[in-house]
Amino acid sequence: MSNIIDGISASLELKNKLKIEIEKKDLTPHLAVIQVGDNKASNIYIKNKKRACESVGISFTHIKLPDTISEDFVIKEIKRLNNDISINGILVQLPLPIGFDEGKIINEINPLKDVDGLTFSNVGNLALENDCLVSCTPLGVMELLRLYKVDLEGKDVCIVGRSNLVGKPLIQLLLQKDATVSVCHSKSKNIKEYTKKADVLIVATGHPNLITKDMVKEGVVVIDVGINKENDSLCGDVSFNEVSKKASLITPVPGGVGPMTVACLLKNTVKAYKIQNGIK
Repeated sequence: MSNIIDGISASLELKNKLKIEIEKKDLTPHLAVIQVGDNKASNIYIKNKKRACESVGISFTHIKLPDTISEDFVIKEIKRLNNDISINGILVQLPLPIGFDEGKIINEINPLKDVDGLTFSNVGNLALENDCLVSCTPLGVMELLRLYKVDLEGKDVCIVGRSNLVGKPLIQLLLQKDATVSVCHSKSKNIKEYTKKADVLIVATGHPNLITKDMVKEGVVVIDVGINKENDSLCGDVSFNEVSKKASLITPVPGGVGPMTVACLLKNTVKAYKIQNGIK
């Protein structure tokens, strides 16, 4: 189907670009991932990140800590990595086990090494339109819209979901492209009223098949950030089979935004390396 946004080939294109740049400029970027506990999904995500890093020439260090350790120990580990000039990117794999203060821990990361774009400093700089490291999934969404030449200027863009990881950073990135942005969430009275008007609809709620064909207009561009497990298979927040018949462009799940999130983590790691080493 020609209206499908292919996140896999888009991510391969970005990874290839990064690989060429790393080899050509003889860069030595290094990403460190801290994991607390043994969350099964996190194990898979970290494995994918490691594989992606190695495919482009980024060094990868995985620090796996038991969930019995203290918050102070995790912070000490972050400070050690902050002071290690050979480490360019630091990522704390979320979610952390119950009892750990995610905000407190993440804000110990040096903002110049915060490749997840979640420290107060990077969030604030994004809102002020200063150059900074931006959360990987929103970055991936914007990259796909750019690659597929979706003009955002003056367009009605509706985001369903207001998480700190996806929804909120997307508001800022879309405003920078002069889009007219509306945001719906769990307390919104009539989501359909907003989604139906949208030229571009971005959904990130974690509710399987929330968006159905009666909720979108003909020719809409749909970016489905959700990834949910239903009957042993993966599906998004958008009812793909229905909505794809009306959409001019749509991301599948899997194979849409997911691969771009990982590719943008690599992009952020290279960017962090260049900032720290004064490379333009």
